[in-house]
Amino acid sequence: MKTKLLVSAAALALSAGGAVAQDLKFPVGEGAFNWDSYTAYDEATNLDGQSLTIFGPWRGEDQVLVESMLAYFEAASGVTVNYSSSEGYEQQIIIDAEAGSPPDVAVLPQPGLIADLAAKGFIQPLGDETKQWLTANYGAGASWAALGTYKGRDGAEALFAFPYKADVKSLVWYSPENFEDAGYAVPTTMEELKALTEQIVADGGTPWCIGLGSGGATGWPATDWVEDMMLRTQAPDVYDRWVTNELAFNSPEVMGAIEEFGWFAKNDAFVQGGAAAVASTDFRDSPKGLFSSPPGCYMHRQASFIPSFFPEGTELGTDADFFYFPAYAEKDLGQPVLGAGTLAFIMKDSEAARAFIEFLKTPIAHEVWMAQTGFVTPHTGVNNDLYGSEALKKQGEILANATTFRFDGSDLMPGAVGAGSFWTAMVDYVGGKSAQEVADAVQASWPK
Repeated sequence: MKTKLLVSAAALALSAGGAVAQDLKFPVGEGAFNWDSYTAYDEATNLDGQSLTIFGPWRGEDQVLVESMLAYFEAASGVTVNYSSSEGYEQQIIIDAEAGSPPDVAVLPQPGLIADLAAKGFIQPLGDETKQWLTANYGAGASWAALGTYKGRDGAEALFAFPYKADVKSLVWYSPENFEDAGYAVPTTMEELKALTEQIVADGGTPWCIGLGSGGATGWPATDWVEDMMLRTQAPDVYDRWVTNELAFNSPEVMGAIEEFGWFAKNDAFVQGGAAAVASTDFRDSPKGLFSSPPGCYMHRQASFIPSFFPEGTELGTDADFFYFPAYAEKDLGQPVLGAGTLAFIMKDSEAARAFIEFLKTPIAHEVWMAQTGFVTPHTGVNNDLYGSEALKKQGEILANATTFRFDGSDLMPGAVGAGSFWTAMVDYVGGKSAQEVADAVQASWPK
């Protein structure tokens, strides 16, 4: 095994004795990386000559980034890794599993699909020790352990998938300059957020930009709003029962969350262009009001990817920033976070496959990627100062400080609902239908 390694990926060079970074926005200093975790894993793992196939969703630049992490696993374990992906990776993994030729390890961002594979016996359980490790070492760890826990072919529940690499959705984007000019403070509770919304209107401004347009997927941005509101008005177990339809879609709890979204989206004074523009405005265009002069809006709730659609040259932290979409102080539900992420699971059991899951527990397996770009983690043992940007660092802190994490609800629902009737219902709702009418329609569409 090698205890020192140089990897050239995204102009990143690291060695087990220290760290050197070139062309990274965030300076990396001697000893900043958790090399103790790498060294301990290296000394405990000797699988020279073994090989491992990993199939995942990352292609293009993301493949370069994941392979920079995998190189450290190879160097420490002695395992040779063959990583591959495909454009239709969700369908490909099913085809390979049913044909009896799956990869050793697969990584997917769809817990529902992974649960189906587990129920058919295509995945190996990871064990109680790993489940306990997630609970103890991830922010809102019990939530992450539950995310990877499914029923196997024998009907017994077990941890089948290890969460690695997360995305944060509970974010509100704004222009710090606009807030400063108007004298507004970043709200820390939902009560303050609603008061700020009303204050902006009283001052003659428009508080929100909201757009649901997305071609054939029009309506999906509103599902995130409703999911966030479910987590801010109901206990986590209520959310869990909702996404499985144990709690009916037209229950008072769900309709209440829809109406919470409506408080923002169905008030002409609150939304740029008025409520009638919400459904027709493309989600990619909707944040542009943040950057007009005078401001077309002051706030935009959207996931961590939205800066990709900001005007060219926008500098995060200066021209645009974000804050946590806050919870109600009066409801005492902690700090829930809505998001998504990828999960790794074993399809062909081997020492190398088990060793890879163990490697994902080390801080270094997270820090190598987080020091570059496009990666946040709930791992509480990492050095947050290593994040490649201040925006990623803030998102990582939101994850680490979460009291509850829940996966995007529409992604957990059957496709006909989560990627169908739920989308349509939200368009109908902002178009004038009542929460009762649209919730009844979604409930009627739920597969029997």
